[in-house]
Amino acid sequence: MTYSNRIYGAALIKAINSNYNADFSGQPRTLPNGVVYATDKALKYAIKNFIKENYPFEKVFYFKRFNEEFIPYSLDDAFVAAFPEHEDEKDKKIIAKDLLSCIDIRLFGATFAKKAKNNNVAISIHGPVQITHGINVWHENNFYSEQIMSPFRNPNEKNEDNTATTLGRQSRLHEGHYLHHFSVNPKNLEEILELAGNDANTLKDDDISKLKEALQKGVTYYDSAAKVGCENELLVWVTLKPESKLVMPNFTQLMKMSKEKVDGKVQLDMSELKKVVDVNKNEIEAFEIYLNNASIIIANAPDEAIIKNL
Repeated sequence: MTYSNRIYGAALIKAINSNYNADFSGQPRTLPNGVVYATDKALKYAIKNFIKENYPFEKVFYFKRFNEEFIPYSLDDAFVAAFPEHEDEKDKKIIAKDLLSCIDIRLFGATFAKKAKNNNVAISIHGPVQITHGINVWHENNFYSEQIMSPFRNPNEKNEDNTATTLGRQSRLHEGHYLHHFSVNPKNLEEILELAGNDANTLKDDDISKLKEALQKGVTYYDSAAKVGCENELLVWVTLKPESKLVMPNFTQLMKMSKEKVDGKVQLDMSELKKVVDVNKNEIEAFEIYLNNASIIIANAPDEAIIKNL
């Protein structure tokens, strides 16, 4: 069934002695003022990975894959692998329909350029799901680097230490709580659906259910050496009524984390968000909060909030 409600929300990601989103030097990303942050791509990757691993029948297009020689696919390679029958296709309607069969494109959109015989094809899809950078709302931004040793020597080393094993470095954030704001507007797909035709895949209830599940579990589910210690900590999910035209402010400005913990748990104050909800309660169909009870306490949640454990 086609999904039509708009949604606003926030996802909080906990990182303890971990590196949720590194820059190209391997260190946690920082704003000019020193505050640690993560790009929207970090959360989108966790969502796509969760869907790919748990719903293998769903096509996830924008995800790194390798050919038989372990060389990453180009964009054209990925399209041919997913849609071999349309390798030389140059009809935008058919290509748009192909792309919309991929759940990540129905959610996040795409900028797609395909080489075709005598005519290249470019398509831009405005995704319904928009996610902001995640800003660390914990009052500290302490990260550290440490040396690690490889079990192998570098045979190309030309100095006298060429018989020694090589050294490397890794960086970790001592503690961080990254807060992402997000929104869902199904109307963003209307333009591309007109191009693709009535039988093209649109945003469905099932797509939103998978997105919601991935926002609760995706980061915790994705384990790697750098991301051990990263977990989904909180999800705020606000569904507007179908006829609502309400535009809600960025939730990251409406929730504040206390500097003090209670029984080892961080505290998140929702007073400002509660004020916004109280003024606009007639526009809201449902207000849901999913949290990790072992690590976080919520203060001043809206009265209408349905609170569940992750």
